[in-house]
Amino acid sequence: MDFRKTGEAALCEIGRAFAAIDPAQVEALAEALASARRIALYGVGREGLMIRAFAMRLFHLGLDAHVVGDMTTPPVGRGDLLVVSAGPGMFSTVAGLVGVARKAGAATACFTAQPGGEVPKMCDTVLVLPAQTMADDRGGKVSVLPMGSLYEGVQFLTGEILILMLAERLGVSAEAMRANHTNLE
Repeated sequence: MDFRKTGEAALCEIGRAFAAIDPAQVEALAEALASARRIALYGVGREGLMIRAFAMRLFHLGLDAHVVGDMTTPPVGRGDLLVVSAGPGMFSTVAGLVGVARKAGAATACFTAQPGGEVPKMCDTVLVLPAQTMADDRGGKVSVLPMGSLYEGVQFLTGEILILMLAERLGVSAEAMRANHTNLE
């Protein structure tokens, strides 16, 4: 395997998926994030790692953002937003948390590659990331990246661009974000 050629192929796949994202869905999620009183975020597996990275950046923006499962995550309710990732469209834990948040009156948003899945259908805002997940990594045309890595890469990049959009919208400078970065490393 040629490292550079494989890397170039992966970057092309990420670029194609990123180019196919609906800007109106991105804007809807940006608005939901900007207007939320409190934001809780959740994902499983590697999608969960991308969600944690996104939560960290939301915190750097000065937003009240928390990762579900952390001991300091407060309850959600009216005015709050639960953001989840369900690339393949369904994870039982994600569906359960969306149900709890909706019952408490919180708005819900979902990153997914499968908008027809159970979890996206439950959510108020859906951002479709048209990339391979573990739900469709066999047969046909598959990514050069393993399993759901293409989706996860697109999710990470999308999250970073959303942060730039929110920083501009909220008037948060790079220095203000840096001031919110931990000094306990």
